[in-house]
Amino acid sequence: MTRPSRIVPDVDFDKDGRQHGFLRLFHSTHASAYGYIPIPVVVLKNGSGPTALFTSATHGDEYEGQIALCNLVRNLDPARIRGRVIILPAHNLPAAVAGRRVSPIDDGNLNRLFPGDPDGTVTQQIAHFTESVLLPKADIACDLHSGGSSLNYVPCALIRRVADETLLKRQLAALRAFGAPLAYIATGGGGSGANHTQSGGAERHGVTMIGTELGGAGTLNRHGLEIAERGLNNLLVHAGILPESDRIASPETRILDVGGADYYVHSPEAGVLEPVVELGDTVEAGQLAARLHTPETPWLPPVEVRFPRGGFVLCKRIPARTQRGDCLFHIGTDSAL
Repeated sequence: MTRPSRIVPDVDFDKDGRQHGFLRLFHSTHASAYGYIPIPVVVLKNGSGPTALFTSATHGDEYEGQIALCNLVRNLDPARIRGRVIILPAHNLPAAVAGRRVSPIDDGNLNRLFPGDPDGTVTQQIAHFTESVLLPKADIACDLHSGGSSLNYVPCALIRRVADETLLKRQLAALRAFGAPLAYIATGGGGSGANHTQSGGAERHGVTMIGTELGGAGTLNRHGLEIAERGLNNLLVHAGILPESDRIASPETRILDVGGADYYVHSPEAGVLEPVVELGDTVEAGQLAARLHTPETPWLPPVEVRFPRGGFVLCKRIPARTQRGDCLFHIGTDSAL
């Protein structure tokens, strides 16, 4: 028997209307012996119907989704919906407040800890609550990401390639409904441990789920924010939660594949990164991607890094100071789907 979560919500997920409150994650510290971490949650409900689960700040240094969900919380009228919308703009609250990818409490990366542990660390408990309580309520879910502090993306949406063909078709339909100009299908080739992500949890529960990469570089991409706000609205229409008349016109989505390890370029050495391609470029296999310089030993020639395969440059590293093993770029190739 699965152990229940120890997180206590102070909202009623089954009550009609607008509610806002907190998921109380009890956390005893030197400064607060009987305190709790207050993870904000908003529930909008109007009768029976589908449920959408929207999350952001799963990584706390990714900001487009946080602003998009704050705006949605303020502007979505429960009287206009049919069903329920559950919104967590600061999914990993400690990381969001700190502006860090991982939690400052336990160094936990929330999107690598699913299905979580009800008796584990703070971040493991958040993952467990999301997987065991929230995802089973959802028909459709969207977890809004961007590149954070170390990466920058061409703003895009994405889905995980799942084994269940019926679920994959639902996810492709949701991806197209979201309406980002660019999207990709991920197979987990970046070493993300896909089963331990929120997308992995959604697959275990048969929930249609999409994600995003809306920009990054530790700042807010206005184009990415616009894509997020339009996409969330259109997902609600697609799910039948908002009426068809609320659909916002969007461009046709170009869908790419992001496959195995050869879709990623990692640094072979430490040094200072000199990129020689930009986001949105189309590159060929063997093309020069970057040079790595060593100012500590300036007489040495730079190390040249090349693309193992051709494709569209989706993502590049932001900090110039680079360590061996850092991801410098990843690419996508046009999908047949």
